Amino acid sequence: MPTSPAVTTRRVLPGSDRPLGATWDGSGTNFALFSANATKVELCLFDDRGRREIERITLPEFSHQIWHGYLPEVRPGQLYGYRVHGPYAPEAGHRFNPNKLLLDPYALQHSGNLRWHDAMHGYRVGHSRGDLSFDRRDSAFVMPKCVVVDPAYTWGSDRRLETRWPEAIIYEAHVGGMTLGREDLPHKIRGTFEGLADPRTIDRLVDLGVTAIELLPVQAYYDEGHLLEKDLANWWGYATLGFFAPAQRYLTPNGDPNEFKLMVHRLHEAGIEVILDVVYNHSAEGNEMGPTLSFRGIDNASYYMLGDDPRHYYDTTGCGNSLNLSNSRVLQMVMDSLRYWVETCHVDGFRFDLATTLGRQRETFSRDAILYEAIRQDPVLQTVKMIAEPWDTGPDGYQLGNFPPVWAEWNDRYRDNLRAFWKGDEGTMRQLSDGLLGSPGTFDHDGRRPWASVNFVTAHDGFTLMDLVSYDHKHNEANGEDNRDGHDHNLSWNCGVEGPTDDPEINALRDRQRRNMIASVLLSQGTPMLLMGDEHGRTQDGNNNTYCQPGEINWLDWSEDRDHGFEDFVRGVIEIRKSRPHFTEPYYLHDRPDSGAARGAGWLHPDGRAMDTGDWEDPEARSTGLLIQLAGQGSVLLLVNADHEPCSFQLPGDADRVWHRLVDTDSALADPRSNREDRGSVELPGRTLVLLEARDDA
Repeated sequence: MPTSPAVTTRRVLPGSDRPLGATWDGSGTNFALFSANATKVELCLFDDRGRREIERITLPEFSHQIWHGYLPEVRPGQLYGYRVHGPYAPEAGHRFNPNKLLLDPYALQHSGNLRWHDAMHGYRVGHSRGDLSFDRRDSAFVMPKCVVVDPAYTWGSDRRLETRWPEAIIYEAHVGGMTLGREDLPHKIRGTFEGLADPRTIDRLVDLGVTAIELLPVQAYYDEGHLLEKDLANWWGYATLGFFAPAQRYLTPNGDPNEFKLMVHRLHEAGIEVILDVVYNHSAEGNEMGPTLSFRGIDNASYYMLGDDPRHYYDTTGCGNSLNLSNSRVLQMVMDSLRYWVETCHVDGFRFDLATTLGRQRETFSRDAILYEAIRQDPVLQTVKMIAEPWDTGPDGYQLGNFPPVWAEWNDRYRDNLRAFWKGDEGTMRQLSDGLLGSPGTFDHDGRRPWASVNFVTAHDGFTLMDLVSYDHKHNEANGEDNRDGHDHNLSWNCGVEGPTDDPEINALRDRQRRNMIASVLLSQGTPMLLMGDEHGRTQDGNNNTYCQPGEINWLDWSEDRDHGFEDFVRGVIEIRKSRPHFTEPYYLHDRPDSGAARGAGWLHPDGRAMDTGDWEDPEARSTGLLIQLAGQGSVLLLVNADHEPCSFQLPGDADRVWHRLVDTDSALADPRSNREDRGSVELPGRTLVLLEARDDA
């Protein structure tokens, strides 16, 4: 990149300090950048390939801490970046360096790839393949460039779906992983937004019965240098560098950001909401030893929480830095970003990575933090789905259940209790019972409802469901960290053999355990979430931290020899959940049945009597039944037996009461039409779940 670009003769007008970013008005483009501590801001324009800086223009105005200028005739497609002048004084928190080209935090599109150093020789990630490729001709791409964008898109009648929380069934997925393995798709759209928008992809989600897809980060991010040196990549994407721009790797080679909107549009047409996993707690710039790519060089002291020694960062994310949301302009950036994805891109909700950090004043977390309050009162955002990952790495960072009303939360306690119960651990029934009823011990306050608990047994971070029943230990050697990375406390059980086996008895037990856990998630009060590929046995070969693996280990299997039987079972249980209000009532159920109540729930001992304190406190107890009654809707009885020995359950009610078997994890039954049960008791083999129904009109 030349240090002395051509002297510009372009006419520059003062322009406006609002909105921030590069805004094209049909005649020219207004550029506006926040920096409270800069002394000068230069706008750098590049040729259409991003390889040559052709003009450098000083923004003429500084208003309300915003540097701005208007350039007539600058049109969509123009590549640009910034150089920001000011003191380089780390001891005061300032790290200005005009030699660094910086990305606009409000850019709506990036172009080009980040090259960390000369030794990489132009590393880039293939547009649609997810493969690693090297091209010495790209060696000039030191920094990506920002792109002036016309955000116009013809939405027609499209709108957010606003699916009721009690009816939501979330499918957590990765844009690339969804379709990179689809050989029937055109090569150029595999692994992209367009690949996910393809009707063949969407039909699979519709057929399964999910109501929302929660996408791992799709905002612009780049691969860390230490991963590239090991021929790995940042697969998950939790290193955001542009809160308004879609990640380039999910665009087709022509790089049109409207491809994201097309994906949302088509998913909405199919009745599926789009929820984005967003990372507003930190940026990709890392700690004080990290690269200067955007925020650090624009105004380090404003954008980041600094330590007692301002040369260092106050970090509660484990990623080197934490954004400073107590600064009104940084808060504005996050709010503007959320509104952009909702208003301009029609997104239906967000899952916030390390959301505790977003509610901090350094050591102190508050459920009334300014971001939460801003969202709650915002006329646009107060109606979209908000999901917190309720922890971070800072002091008192675990805040499950402490987020304000209108928020849902990832319930890892539910996950761990469910795993421990079906593994057969002692003393786990009480915790299981709380989770099956929506975890009221955690969420039943301030008018919160069971849907506030997002229930899952697996997620992107950890074992897949197949690996959960196939491995006792993690096997992360491929990550290049000597198997030190990833969780050690997985509460997994390999059923007798570590890894794949041809033993039919072990495989039958593994299949039953998978059915037990997935059925438990789908038949619990609360919001169920499934992990991409769990419905048909996706494995990561025992790797529980595949954040850096860009290959097939992270891809969905579209082959015809996938586990169709398990897929059918999951589809059947989802249909049962949707068709029985016992699982989707928005209110917490009473503690015990009452024939005079509109709704009720009670716990039964296998001998048919109500569970008492001694039953719950028995560490050897692994069998119980949950009876749920709804006036006019009949009753359902969920029976669970996590013991390796069979168990006989006495059915409640009169002898002439007719029960129908809807789900049986031993026989892989999941049929909403049900099968009549003619006996007064039910025999449950070891490690089995059964769901029965008694209809009022039977």
